Order: sequence, then C-alpha cells, then structure tokens
Amino acid sequence: MRRESHPLLRGGGGGERKYRHGFTEGEMKSLGSICEVLLPSLPLEALQSQTPPSKPLSSFWASSASHHPIPHLVAEKLANRGLIEAVILVRVILWLLSTRLGTLLLCGSLCFSERWPFLNNFSGIPLHKREKVVQSWLQHRFLTPIRLAFAYVKVLCLLVYFSWVDENGENPAWKAIGYEVPADDEKPSNDSNVRPLQKGIVETIYESDSTLKQSLVEKGLHVTMDSRNNTLRVKCDVVIVGSGSGGGVAAAVLASAGHKVVVIEKGNYFTAKDYSSLEGPSMDQMYENGGVLASADSRIQLLAGSTVGGGSAVNWSASIKTPYEVLNEWSESHGISFFSSPEYLSAMETVCQRIGVTEDCTEEGLQNQVLRRGCQNLGLKVDFVPRNSSGNHYCGSCGFGCPKGEKQATQLTWLVDAVDHGAVIVTGCKAERFMLEGQRSGSDRKKKCVGVRAKALSSRITMKLEFVAKVTVSAGGALLTPPLMISSGLKNKNIGRNLHLHPVLMAWGYFPDNISEFKGKAYEGGIITSVHKVQSSSDPKSNARAIIETPALGPASFASLCPWLSGLDFKQRVLKYSRTAHLITIIRDNASGQVTSEGRISYKLNAIDKENMKAGLKQALRILIAAGAVEVGTHRSDGQRMKCNGITEKEVEEFLGNVYPAEAALSPGKHWNLYSSAHQMGSCRMGVNEKEGAVDENGQSWEAEGLFVCDGSVLPTAVGVNPMITIQSTAYCISKRIAEYLRAEQIPKVH
Repeated sequence: MRRESHPLLRGGGGGERKYRHGFTEGEMKSLGSICEVLLPSLPLEALQSQTPPSKPLSSFWASSASHHPIPHLVAEKLANRGLIEAVILVRVILWLLSTRLGTLLLCGSLCFSERWPFLNNFSGIPLHKREKVVQSWLQHRFLTPIRLAFAYVKVLCLLVYFSWVDENGENPAWKAIGYEVPADDEKPSNDSNVRPLQKGIVETIYESDSTLKQSLVEKGLHVTMDSRNNTLRVKCDVVIVGSGSGGGVAAAVLASAGHKVVVIEKGNYFTAKDYSSLEGPSMDQMYENGGVLASADSRIQLLAGSTVGGGSAVNWSASIKTPYEVLNEWSESHGISFFSSPEYLSAMETVCQRIGVTEDCTEEGLQNQVLRRGCQNLGLKVDFVPRNSSGNHYCGSCGFGCPKGEKQATQLTWLVDAVDHGAVIVTGCKAERFMLEGQRSGSDRKKKCVGVRAKALSSRITMKLEFVAKVTVSAGGALLTPPLMISSGLKNKNIGRNLHLHPVLMAWGYFPDNISEFKGKAYEGGIITSVHKVQSSSDPKSNARAIIETPALGPASFASLCPWLSGLDFKQRVLKYSRTAHLITIIRDNASGQVTSEGRISYKLNAIDKENMKAGLKQALRILIAAGAVEVGTHRSDGQRMKCNGITEKEVEEFLGNVYPAEAALSPGKHWNLYSSAHQMGSCRMGVNEKEGAVDENGQSWEAEGLFVCDGSVLPTAVGVNPMITIQSTAYCISKRIAEYLRAEQIPKVH
C-alpha cells in the first residue's frame, strides 16, 4: 500500500504551461512559495541545541515543503479530493499571488521592492517577509476567504509532507521527530497467503468486461448479459450496499438464513499482510475521499472507512455497549420500543461475543497511561474501554488496518460467516441508484425496490451492473446512504437530515523522554484503552457532558492539526511529536447537520454543544497537567499553550478561563479550531411514522417496500460513545426482521 513516486506531468500547450492536475505554472510558483513559508529550510543555529544535531535532525531542519514533489502532490490532492468551491477559491488566490497587482492587494506594502518594477509577486517576496504576510492573514479578523484558502493549503501541505514516502517506504522527517513505522516482524505469523474472504470475493480491480460474468457465475450467481444496453444483470435474494458494521452483520445474518446474498463495496479488500501502516497510502486507499473529507464550510474534518470492513476495518477498537439511558430515551421519547427490549439487549451480547470483545488491558500505551494517571491524581474515575481484540493487543496502527490481524473487524468475523454460507462480495463496485418501481394500488408504500444499479470502478469494465433482488439493504453509512436514497428519487424529508457527528476537539500535553514514569511513544500501544466521563458539577448523576479518550495520530495527522505561528515554531512543535500525548473530547451533540449529496455535508454546533465541548477541553487540560506534562495546549489557531513547571493554581485557572471551542477559519472571529469526527449517525433515522423518520422500526423505507437501511444512519440521535456496538446490534435486529419479511413473502430463493 505504498504510494508510487509522483511524476511531474505537464498538460497541453497554449498560453501559460499547465500541469496534469490543472494548475498553471504561475499558480504552482505561488503554491510552492506558501509551502516554503509553512515548512521552511532553517539554519542549524535556530535549533539552539547544546549538543550537535543528529544527521536526521539536520536533514529535517534543512528541508522545506517547497521541495519537489511536495507542491505538486498538494495540487494533485486538492484537485482530486477538494470540494469544487475550495479548489476555485485556492486557485483564484494563487493566481492573484502570481501577479504583482494581486500580490499588492493581498499582501500590502510587504511586497514592495527597492528595484524596478518595485513590486514583487508573492514568490518574489523574501521568505521572512512572506512569513509576515501569512501571519497577517491569520490575525486579520475579516480576511475569511484568504484564511480559508490558507487553511486548506496548510492542512494538505503538511499531510502530504509528513506522509510522503520514497520507494523504500520512508519519509526523511520521521527519524528526526521520533517516529518509526511498525516493523514487519509484528505482522501475523500465520500463513501469509490466507485471505479469509477469498472463496466469496470478486475483486473488479482484477476483472475486465471479458472475465467479470464468469467470475460471478463461478461464485454461484445467476448472471445474464443485456448486450443491447451493455448491462450485466445479477440476480440474488438480497443485495447489500456496503460491508462495514451494518452491512457485514446483515450479510452474515441473511446468508445464514439461507438467502443468496451479494455485498457490493466500492473499496478494495485488504488483509493483515497487505497493511503497511504507512499513513498516507493507507488513508488514501482505506478512507472516504482519501481521509481529507470535510464539511462544506470546512468546520469539521470527517473520517469514514471506505474498504471491505468499512469503519470497523480502520476504527480504534473501542467496543462500548449502548448506554442504558440512551436506549431508554430512544424507546420512550422516540417511540422505538425494540431498543429497550430483550431483543436488543440480547443482540448486544451476541455482537460482543462474535467480535471477541474483552474488557481487560495488560499494557497501556503512553497516551492512555497519561489519561489514567492524570485522572487518578485528580481523584477522577477512569474506566477501561472494552475492545474487539485480546487484552494484550498493543497496536497503535489499527487506524490503518490492524497489521497484526488481531482486531476483529467485520472482514474477519461477520463477512467470513457470510461467505461461509454462500454470500458473494463484489469490491470496487459503487452503487449509483436503487431500482424503484410503482406499487400496486392499496399498498402501504408507493414504490417497490427491486435492486440497485452500480458501476465497477475498474477502467477495464465498461458494462453497467444491475443487481436484481427481493430485498435491497443500504449500509453505506450515514454519509453515503442519504445521497444514494435521494439520487434514487426518494422524497422523505428526514433523508439526509438529523446528521450527528460526535464532534471532537483535542488537548495536548508534552512529556519529554526524561519523564520516565511514562514509557513508549505517543503513537504506540492500544489506541483507546481508557475513558473518563465528564459529569456536570451541579448534577454528578446526570448524563455525561463529554467523554475523554485518546486518538491515533500519525505524523501527518498531527502536523495538519498543529497550529502554525511561524516556520520555526512549527518545526519546534513537530519535533516533540513522539512524546506529545493527546486527549480527545467527544460530545453527544444536540445539534445536527445535513448531507444532501455525496461529499456535501453541512454542520454547526449549537450553544449547548459548545459549552459541553468547553467543559471537556478544560477537563482534558487539567488531566494532562495533573499527569505531569511540562507544557499543555490546544490546537486553536493562535497556538494556545502554557508551560507547566512552577505554575500556581491561579495561573492554571486563568489559562483554562481562556479555553473555548473556537469556530472554523470561515468564521469572522480571530481564532479558530479544526473539529474532527469519526462517528456519523442519524441521517436516515428510525421513526414511528414517516414524519418522524426515514425508515420504520424494522429499518424499512417508509416510501419503498423491500428497501431497508442497516447502518448508523438509522439511529434516532447521537449515541454519546463509540457507536460500533450500537450499529452492529441495531443491524443484527434489523437483519432478523428482514429474514422474517422474506419468510412472510414466501418468495422462492435464488439458487
């Protein structure tokens, strides 16, 4: 999963030269100049080190993000992954900066020169003045378009720089910042050729027009070719869109009930031996939009799995049951009775048993050691987090696919059960729309779903694909199920609305190597093994205002989140990477957003959410200070931080009094935070009627018979904890009801 080196490819002629990613030569000069400001080459004396620097440190200190191929990789990622508005905004500003008048408009007097024509474009301004220009952009309250463009470039530049690898899978900055990719000897020792899903999988990446039909037939499917429409038609009992926590469970339950099941998954299939633990290639190949998906206004960055196993393949192992107070709320306030029934409680037990949930942890990594010790020193309660792995699972790379093969994601559990019962998984296959037909008069639902149209993502397959089924299950997750339903013509007002994200902000604490109380590096060990619940001080028995856990942050993710104040300050910050512990504040959001089309997400916190986030951030900082951090801070754009040695309680409270969850770069305020989300829920929620929800208590669309939703989008509200167990348990119950629906229909099975 290593990225190939990027060739500098140029497009056609006429006027200014363009590169294959579409940027002009002038725009690229401006982009390279901004990259140099972000991460410049610095003189060794700026290190202020009392000992001679090591060779890796000297190399990193002299390196710059303006060096080839970084700017071109940034342009490529922006062009391929960015929202069209972001691409246009960035390119307009880069174009302006490539001209003298545009530079004067955006940079003011700092672009003046003593030589003719006495006015520089941006790339012609000396580096120290360019840095002042960028600093002025960041500090200006109303230059929001420029700040937003800079935020995009900053995130992408640092993601690219710290995740780029050469032909040996190495990055020249990693040794300097204390990072090492897990060694190959940590891979599973079993037969490296074993692929648990092999007997049931068809990978379109290896297929063509001439081979696909036969490969599907060999898996026991009934396949016909409509030559006139160039369409391959596949018949089955159940077609499931998505293979994650919802789709994987549905596939297992329905295949075990004797139905011929086809799962279509737009991502590819990887096993433990395929996982490189390389941040850049892994994000690019296993996450939605390559891991750079953001809301339309850039307020929040979203992480969602896009591979066989979905989010369960790349999540951080936390396996927490649905809190009873949430189940009661869904049952009583939303009228979904099965959430408080023995059926659901039994489903949670079944799920936890199947994915091997354990509640012990024999050894914790640095970040969880810090969380636990800080809570203990403050007299706060801290709990172990159940995980779908063994108690001695010490792996910090599960966010890139568990290289040890120990995390029991759906591709190692439920999907194995499914293929053992004859299910077929088609990878590299993207659903485009559900096939809906008009219903007979007198039916409860106006339409009937008879399958799904899809396309193979392989360029060697030009045929259209139709999966004709008695039941269609959408399990693409809360970000992709609504766009698929909307594009299919469904009109229920709840589709795409009520999107909950469990927004996250982070606090950090630096623990130098000489603090021997905490062993290891920040990126090592189980990602989430401890959790602290932040209760209301006025009502300790009320629901938690937030929970505090620990994240997985590779060097690129760390760098992209890190505030930028100057080139020197940034390099000094990133040198502390390996011993900087992060605590994440997760809130159960009251506000909700909307997803209307693929990649088009809107979301904004409300006042209650911001207050809960503030309470969580302050508690996280207190915990870091109590654990013995020498410096703590947040990722707010002004670089908010505090040295801890010798401080008084009054100074701590003064610092905490200035902590607040700032808005995004698009907002007119002076400072901002970049929020994150790895949990998406509620955008096709269950409801007692079509006014209250997009689907009924059985997960069936209120509009289309035979169309079911079986993923996190059906949840009535945010869960408040890591939702994997909730999603799988809900999917288990819905799948059992789908099996009953098929029995009631008494339709002959496809064989």
